[in-house]
Amino acid sequence: MRIRRRSFGDFVKAFFAFVALAVLLVGVPGALATQIGWPLPDGVPSFDWLQQEITVHTFLNILTVIVWLAWAQFTACVLVEMKAALSGVGVPGRVPGAGPSQLLARQLVAALLLVGATAASFTPGLSQLGNSYDANQKPTVAAAQATPGLFAQQQEQASGAAAALAEQASHAAAHADAGGSTAKQGDTKYYRIQPPEGRHHDSLWEIAQRHLGDGRRYKEIFELNKDRVQPDGSKLSEASLIRPGWIMEMPGDARGGDLVEMPDEAPNVSPDVQQQIGDYAQTGDHAQGGGGSGAQGGGGSASGGGHEHAGGGATQVSVPDQQRPAHDTGHQQATAVGAESDSSFGLPEALLTAPLLAAGLLGALGRRRRQALWQSAFGAVGGRRGMEPPTPSGDAQDVQDALLVGADPEGVRLLDRSLRGLAASLAEESRALPVVYAAWLSNGDLHLQLAQPAGKPPAPWQQGQDQTFWMLSRTDAERYEDVDTAAPYPGLVSLGTMDDSRLLLNLEAVPGIVSLSGREADRAAVFASVAAELATNGWSDRMTITLVGFGEDLTPLAPNRIRHLEDIEALVETMEAETRQRRGALGAAGHDSVLTGRTGPAQHTRWAPHLVLLAAQPSAEDAVTLAELAADASRLGIGYLVGTETGDLPGAAWEMEITGEGKLLAPLLGLELDAQLLPVAQQRAVVELFVEADPERETDGPATTPPFLVDISEQGRPAVYARLVGPYEIIGLDTPDGERSALLHEALALLLLHREGVHPRVLSSALWPRGVTDDVRSALLDRLRIWLGTDPDGTPRLGRDASGRLTLAKSVVSDLDVLRSLYHEATQGKGVDSRAVRGRLLTDALVLVRGPLLADRPEGRYRWLTHEIVDAQLPLLVADTGLALCEFHMERDRAEKAIEALNAALRTAPADERLWHELLRATHSTGDSERLTGLATDLIARSGARGLPPRTEALLDELLPTWRDAIAATG
Repeated sequence: MRIRRRSFGDFVKAFFAFVALAVLLVGVPGALATQIGWPLPDGVPSFDWLQQEITVHTFLNILTVIVWLAWAQFTACVLVEMKAALSGVGVPGRVPGAGPSQLLARQLVAALLLVGATAASFTPGLSQLGNSYDANQKPTVAAAQATPGLFAQQQEQASGAAAALAEQASHAAAHADAGGSTAKQGDTKYYRIQPPEGRHHDSLWEIAQRHLGDGRRYKEIFELNKDRVQPDGSKLSEASLIRPGWIMEMPGDARGGDLVEMPDEAPNVSPDVQQQIGDYAQTGDHAQGGGGSGAQGGGGSASGGGHEHAGGGATQVSVPDQQRPAHDTGHQQATAVGAESDSSFGLPEALLTAPLLAAGLLGALGRRRRQALWQSAFGAVGGRRGMEPPTPSGDAQDVQDALLVGADPEGVRLLDRSLRGLAASLAEESRALPVVYAAWLSNGDLHLQLAQPAGKPPAPWQQGQDQTFWMLSRTDAERYEDVDTAAPYPGLVSLGTMDDSRLLLNLEAVPGIVSLSGREADRAAVFASVAAELATNGWSDRMTITLVGFGEDLTPLAPNRIRHLEDIEALVETMEAETRQRRGALGAAGHDSVLTGRTGPAQHTRWAPHLVLLAAQPSAEDAVTLAELAADASRLGIGYLVGTETGDLPGAAWEMEITGEGKLLAPLLGLELDAQLLPVAQQRAVVELFVEADPERETDGPATTPPFLVDISEQGRPAVYARLVGPYEIIGLDTPDGERSALLHEALALLLLHREGVHPRVLSSALWPRGVTDDVRSALLDRLRIWLGTDPDGTPRLGRDASGRLTLAKSVVSDLDVLRSLYHEATQGKGVDSRAVRGRLLTDALVLVRGPLLADRPEGRYRWLTHEIVDAQLPLLVADTGLALCEFHMERDRAEKAIEALNAALRTAPADERLWHELLRATHSTGDSERLTGLATDLIARSGARGLPPRTEALLDELLPTWRDAIAATG
């Protein structure tokens, strides 16, 4: 460890500090007493005194009183700081309303005592006179005006900090080689967690930074104190959860005046604290003769040091200070627990642990498949009517299963509603949106980290750990409803997790460039994850994502959002033009930034962010150009994420590094995250899913064969028959007893809708969206296997395929399977050559339709259906069947039979415009104009305020030119 020796400059600073203190503490009151005198009246003032004329002397007396009060407050600050500095224990107390006065007092006291023996005992952050205390008093993140890297001074600070970190790392490595950090009992030191001072909260990272020289050694402190009983009876279980008054045993090489040796060697510590430390010392490993264990323990999966780590004027992102429950029943932890089980079958962990990304991809994929389905049904793509979506295989199947397991659509919905609700509340109060640098999601609660204090948040939002945090609990978020307002922070994107808290960085609000260093493959995984989430997230209305140097194959995820540029030259040309255009548009609209535009009457499509992801390191000249463009980018709603090989990038406001172990490090921000990644293999599989679902994709030919065909002959009678189309019924099985019956029925329904096989973890995540343990899942599968039983040959009706996915035997059938098989046989099988067979098959198919899918499903269950497109497939299949049967009857001029078939189909597919058109034609063929007018009236009533679709109006004009007058006449 390097020991800082006092220099001549230290003595000069101490001399001037002494002179300043003498002038302020002695000179000011002396001057007031001799030159002006006592400003207050000698006696009790009378009522006449209040009616006297106000003179210059009166004003001088008032100003004198104010100066005396300011002097008294400053004197109190000096006394408080002197006591804290000389005692060496605790964080100085706050003098009410002091603010800058206490800051000045602290700096002067620190400079004065720097040359004394107690210089090492100063409060955190003041043992280095070169670091201004302003860095610790800034908001949790740097103000937008400061753009590190654009100015020489800030560049020097960043370089110095990086060099210091490298030197600290070498000290840590040397320390580890020397045999760890634990010392003998006689050298054991302790630290008492201090209460918060303003926005500053003690953290293990800062303690390690101050007393061990490297914040990353917080794990050693954590291992030394993990699960030991603290004075308040609680225990340290997570590196980020420390409380004021707790005692931390420190490694033997710890240094600093606010450390305490063994209790009998702590004369400046109160007897109560001595007793607490003495009792705590008896719980350590050394008390049992086992020695310390803090060398390089692996405690904690993520840094607890994200709290307020200050570094040379750098921007900071801190973890919300909160009490997390002992165990998290939320989606993220459940996913993590499941990911460690033996039943993963190779599902990609990157998507299992990215709930927001998975939900966005899954939602976008579902919309793409529905679009393809509807275009197929209406003939936009020939030969695909009634076709099932392609069944993925290989890596694509694994990725789809991982999306189903990892997705948290409820979390996305709550995040979106919470942000829009906040924007609506602020607009009602005529308040501007605050600049948000980051958002933390922890146990369902949402914490917004503001660039600077923005006053009291609107209800039900609450102020968090300080004025730069706004917090919304999950309970309050669930009360929000959809509001018609623009998405306020569409640039939020997940970077990773820290101690079960997920960080979303607002790329469009960063005051400059965000740089990412690390190996090329690791950087590519981060860039792909960021691009995929921005392209598909559910809390944005509209945005532009420009990918440079990578990601050309990511365009299918969101062709309307993603664009690809070949090189930096094209990017610079594009962004220079857009920067000028945005500045002009903001000026013309009278807005300071895009945020003020989003809370006003602006349209949702205005002020959309433009996020630039540049994977390749730019040249020095291009880097300077980008830095100039990014200097004002946060005000304009433009964000830059740029890759670099060296980590040294001009204009980089926030510098991050991705390691080979999947850690996202930002030392100057105080962050060490488990990074959210999308590796190349998973990226390709995701893109394959979207390409296969593209409605404009040409196919090799008609692919309308259902994935599972049923033997519809008398010999093919199933052993178990489930009726899903309409109320849920099961024939061939006894109804299970107890509360587990609903779970078994739901599990069987999921398996019946996926004859290709269901991953066990997909099944469990569908039944228990908040997560479940392996033993509960295994018990359910055992009960399901016993309930379904075996076929006559002894084969279990619930089996597994080669990949371990759950499959049903062919003897277990649903009416949806039969419906698909009947329609296929009527239109592509025996019914093609036999009119009588076609009519019988279509009629039998339509008889099966008793209503919507699982019409009586209980509220709160079957939520996994939101990921499915079967709710869209079934109405289209029923409509296709009704249309085919209508055509069959109209060939023989049986209009009434055709109308009967169409009405039967409309009960399940009431919104299908094709059915209404054929119903109008069939009714017209009866020659009954009044009946046709009544049908038109019914259609108008169903259409509501939107009115009839244009094609329907055109058809009515053809069939009944006087329909408007007839409807008006009938009222």
